[in-house]
Amino acid sequence: MSRVLLCSLACLVCGATASAQVFVVGSGLARDCFDQVKSGNYSFRSADETCSRALREETLTRENRAATYVNRGVIRMREGDYDRALADYSSATDILPSLGAAYLNEGAAHIYTRNFDEALVALNRAIELETNDIFAAYYNRAIARENTGDVPGAYFDFQKALELRPGWELAQRQLSRFEVQQQ
Repeated sequence: MSRVLLCSLACLVCGATASAQVFVVGSGLARDCFDQVKSGNYSFRSADETCSRALREETLTRENRAATYVNRGVIRMREGDYDRALADYSSATDILPSLGAAYLNEGAAHIYTRNFDEALVALNRAIELETNDIFAAYYNRAIARENTGDVPGAYFDFQKALELRPGWELAQRQLSRFEVQQQ
């Protein structure tokens, strides 16, 4: 049996969290919102307004409405507006409870606000739903686990993230902090 030890670093919120946008089918403001989030090349005010207008003015399918809430939440989370981002993720899951990306991003927002127990709940749900960016859910759960004292769980989740996305530098960097010793 091996034991995982944290290599001389007490990690609070380690590294960046991972987030995911949700694809919107069709054209119009909701698609523009998605495109802006995906590119990362936008001004906050303009992108937030594009997404908000899509939600107010466009007739959207349930899937596209939920996706647009997630996408607006990602924009708000990137801006540091975690409360409004969390409200958007909640709106998305109210509409479409099976939308794993909403739980993945909710978990990330909870990590940013240092609410690690709530992050674990959301990230476990994202993993259970097999979110499209499941590697990111494992990565974020590793951060939450480490910050709740579950160092072995964090190590194994970082490993799983790297297994699901081979060569991912962010996960490799996190794993390099750990030392595994035989007992």
